[in-house]
Amino acid sequence: MELQFPRSKNSLHASKRKTADFCGKTAPQYIVRKLTSSHKHEAQWIDNDKGCVAVSDFRKEGSKHRPITHAKLFYSDEGLHGFFMVQDSYVRCVNTEINSAVHKDSCVEFFVRPRETAGYFNFEFNCGGAVSCSYIKDSTRIAGGFKSAQKLTESELCLIKISHSMPRVVEPEITKPTVWLLDFVVPFSIFEKYLGPLGTLSEQIWSANFYKCGDETSHPHWASWASLTERNFHLPECFGIITFE
Repeated sequence: MELQFPRSKNSLHASKRKTADFCGKTAPQYIVRKLTSSHKHEAQWIDNDKGCVAVSDFRKEGSKHRPITHAKLFYSDEGLHGFFMVQDSYVRCVNTEINSAVHKDSCVEFFVRPRETAGYFNFEFNCGGAVSCSYIKDSTRIAGGFKSAQKLTESELCLIKISHSMPRVVEPEITKPTVWLLDFVVPFSIFEKYLGPLGTLSEQIWSANFYKCGDETSHPHWASWASLTERNFHLPECFGIITFE
């Protein structure tokens, strides 16, 4: 479900321009609300899907497991706030280090490109709160990674505030219905280190996608908010549109 708020004519026009180049389809859109208090959302999150996106476009290459995943996004003077709720049945988490292979665990991800002419950031979080991220200018696959990518440093990633409902390690795998939560706050200073000043965010249009995966759980799966043309999360041309209120 998408949030709907009035936007200026210029903002709407820009959004329509960008939807034309979305894997040959119309891009999904989401409005990023501004928080007056960085924690006022918490009482509204449980049992309230208003303003959520559904991470529900599953790749056929995965198992039949389809964890119900919703995400929300807000912004404040503090940074960009993201929230995930996952109704899972197979939960595993063994990677605990920064920039480790968290995508192999029960994992949620948020990829975002603040500027159309720049690279994107792939924020990946396992259910235990470990994070991995790079700034990727060219996602062409080469041996050992991507053609042009720079891993964010430990000192940068430690600036991200992460809260999670599961323990840091979940092993053996939980094999019963389990709801888990994860939220994060990415300071805008992280984006600005790579992109320069962001300026006033109101009515800015970025592109992004939300993901759910679990490569090395007993029931691997790959899901996205905006549809993909192949089993590859690193397709910025398939990102949806997010517009700041």
